[in-house]
Amino acid sequence: MAKIVVLGAGIAGHTAASHLRRKLSKEHEVLVVSPNRNYQWVPSNIWVGIGRMHAKDVIFPLEPLYAKKGIGYKQAKGVAFYPEGDAEEKDPYILVEYVYGINQGTQEKVTYDYLINATGPKLAFNLTEGLVPETNKVYSVCTYVHAGQASIALHELIKKVKTSDKKAKILIGTGHAKATCQGAAFEYILNVERELVKLGIRDKVEVTWISNEYALGDFGMDGMTLSFGKNVMKSSEMVEMVFNDRGIKWILGAGVTKVEDGKVHYENLDGEYKTEEYDFAMLIPAFSGHGFKAFDKNNIDITDKLFKGFMIVDADYTPKPYEEWTVQDWPETYQNPSYPNIFAPGIAFAPPHSISKPRKSKNGTDIFPSPPRTGMPSGITAKLVADNIIDTIKSGKMSLHHKGSMGNMGAACIASAGYGMTKGNGISMTTYPIVPDYVKYKNTGGRDLKKTFGDMGLAGHWVKLSLHYAFLYKAKMKPFWWLIPE
Repeated sequence: MAKIVVLGAGIAGHTAASHLRRKLSKEHEVLVVSPNRNYQWVPSNIWVGIGRMHAKDVIFPLEPLYAKKGIGYKQAKGVAFYPEGDAEEKDPYILVEYVYGINQGTQEKVTYDYLINATGPKLAFNLTEGLVPETNKVYSVCTYVHAGQASIALHELIKKVKTSDKKAKILIGTGHAKATCQGAAFEYILNVERELVKLGIRDKVEVTWISNEYALGDFGMDGMTLSFGKNVMKSSEMVEMVFNDRGIKWILGAGVTKVEDGKVHYENLDGEYKTEEYDFAMLIPAFSGHGFKAFDKNNIDITDKLFKGFMIVDADYTPKPYEEWTVQDWPETYQNPSYPNIFAPGIAFAPPHSISKPRKSKNGTDIFPSPPRTGMPSGITAKLVADNIIDTIKSGKMSLHHKGSMGNMGAACIASAGYGMTKGNGISMTTYPIVPDYVKYKNTGGRDLKKTFGDMGLAGHWVKLSLHYAFLYKAKMKPFWWLIPE
C-alpha cells in the first residue's frame, strides 16, 4: 500500500488528488493537507470583485467532497519537511500544524511514500510597505474574500461618484517590482471599466493601469507575436488598442515600493521616484515561497536541497545571461532531484529564471515580471505528476514517462469584460509555447503563430463563462469529470 500526501488544495493540489483517487485502488491512501476549508475557482474572482458573482458562486467545501470520494483531508498547514524521517520516525514525513477545530495549534507528523507540494504561492503583501488589502484604499482579487472586499469598496466609490461633481481615480495593476499575474489585473481593469460604462459614470472616473512590465501585453511571458484575424500583431499593440479604445491610461516599468492612503510610490526604469494618487486601487502583490524548512534524519538543516524560495525541481538553475536562456532550462517532471518521491507542480516549483527579459532601473533595481505558472499550467503539471506517481506505484519502479515543459506547453487566457449571456466582450489570447522557443520559432517571436492568436468579441465571453461552470463541475468530481481537459 502506498500513501500519497498532497500539500495544498488549489488548482494543482486538487487536480492531483482527484486523478490519484480515480486511478488508484482503495488500498492506496490519498491525503490532502490544506489550511483552506474551501476550494475556490480563482479565475472567477474577477467577477466577485465587481459584484457580478458572490463567494458562494466560486467556492465549495472540500471535506464533504473528499469524504464522499475516499480522499483523506486535514485542515492544516505544512511547517517543515523531513524527507528522511528522524530519530523517532523512520519514514519520511511532513510536520503539519492544524489551523481549525479542536486541534487548532497542535502539530503532527504526517508520513508519506510520495509527497506532492502544491502549496502555490504566499501572497507576499508584506514585501510592499502599506500593501494590505482593505487598508489605504487598496484591494486585491487574489482570494474570494479579498475580491468581496474589493467589490464593496468599488461600489461605495461608485455611489460617491454618482452624487459628486468631482472626478475619481482608479488604479489597477501590480504592487511590486517583481509581481506576476498581470493577466488577472488586466481582466479586472477591463471589468471595472465596463462596470463604469454600464452605470453611466465612465466620464467621471479616470482609470489607470500601473505595471512592472516594460511593454503592454508582456504578461510575464516576454510578450508575444500573435495572429489576429488575417493580421499579425504584437500583444503590446493589441493591449494598447484595447486600452486606447476604452480610454485607459497606463504607467509602465513601475516598481511599486510603498502604498499610503490613496497614494502609491513607485520607481520607474529611468530611476525616477514618482507617486500616483487614487480613490480605489487593486494591486497584485509579489508571490513568494512559504518559507518552509527541511531537515535530514539527524535534524541538520537541508532547506537548500529542497527550496530556492519555491521548491527545487528538475530545472537547470545554472546562472546564465538572458541571451543564453533556452526552453531546455525548464522542468519536465517537477521532481525534486535530491528526493525523487517529492514533486512540486503548479506555482510551487522554483522557475529557473524569469521568462520576461530582466531589466534594472538606472538605480540598479530589478523591475520586471516574475514568470506566471497559474491556470492551465497548474492543472497540466499536476496531472502529469499524478500520472507518474500512479505508474510508479503500479509498476513498482520509478516511472517518469509523463512529461510537460512550459517550453512545449500552451496556455489560453480569456479576459472577459461584462457578465451575462448577451452582454460581454471576451479578449482571448492563446499562447504556444508559454516559454518562447527562439530556435524553433525564430521568425515569429519564439512562438507558433498557428497556435498563438488573439480575438475579441461576445464569443470569447461565452467561452469564459462556460469555463466557469465546466471547471467547477470538474472540481466537484461529478460524473465523467475527467473528460474535461485541464
